[in-house]
Amino acid sequence: MSELKEFVLKASCDATSGIVAAVTSYLADLGCYIAEMHQYDDEENKRFFMRAVCRIESAETSLDTVRSGFDAQAAPFNMKWDMTDTASPMRVLLMVSKFDHCLDDLLYRHRKGELPMEITAIVSNHKDLRPMAEREGIRFVHLPVNKENKLEQEAALLDIVKETKTDLIVLARYMQILSDSLCKELNGRAINIHHSFLPGFKGAKPYHQAHERGVKLIGATAHYVTSDLDEGPIISQSVQPVDHTYSPDRLVAVGRDTETVALATAVRLHLENRVFMYGNKTVVFK
Repeated sequence: MSELKEFVLKASCDATSGIVAAVTSYLADLGCYIAEMHQYDDEENKRFFMRAVCRIESAETSLDTVRSGFDAQAAPFNMKWDMTDTASPMRVLLMVSKFDHCLDDLLYRHRKGELPMEITAIVSNHKDLRPMAEREGIRFVHLPVNKENKLEQEAALLDIVKETKTDLIVLARYMQILSDSLCKELNGRAINIHHSFLPGFKGAKPYHQAHERGVKLIGATAHYVTSDLDEGPIISQSVQPVDHTYSPDRLVAVGRDTETVALATAVRLHLENRVFMYGNKTVVFK
């Protein structure tokens, strides 16, 4: 018996009656078994969100067949939708500078099969982490950035994205601010990790600021990249309790842990098509 074909359906539209019935009836008629389904009504904004994991049980049905007929079901609801083949992992490009903890954690989780992705390249504005990329047999691209060549290097980055057919960019402690034009180009396709439980301490040495203020919780925030620095739609956050005995160095160490957890969680949720961007926030089906 051949392996069942599986796909994920994501859909959103204005909330009204009949949406679930229309979608599930269509899938059932094509021999699709719905293995998992989540839905959410945003009552404040009258918006409906749905995610379904489906298996095609009919030998006569392909994913292309399901896709081609779905427009007719979606049109009456003005539905925004997407279907993704779970057998085809997303293509992901990682961006780093000198800090290695987030990159190391992502590579480990990928190696262990926790993150269903294909890493297309590691891009950095420094050469420090080249050995880490080469150890994993991953292409490393050095794109040094300064005020004079910033736009040129961003154009080179986009060329790499197009060449490798990259679906998602992960800024794993990439310490450069992206231009507004690049942020718009990568809308919904780039995830960043911020070393703070947003909203929180901004600027240099956030953990030292936290120490001076005697905070009792520290954390990290993974979010989509937008033109508003560190203000993009939040995907995942991680926090840990601390107290007055924590030195700045110990806070930094704990902070590294929260960063790796928040970023890895956000990447996994995106890879599994569990995140809907909606305005300046997200709907996440866990």
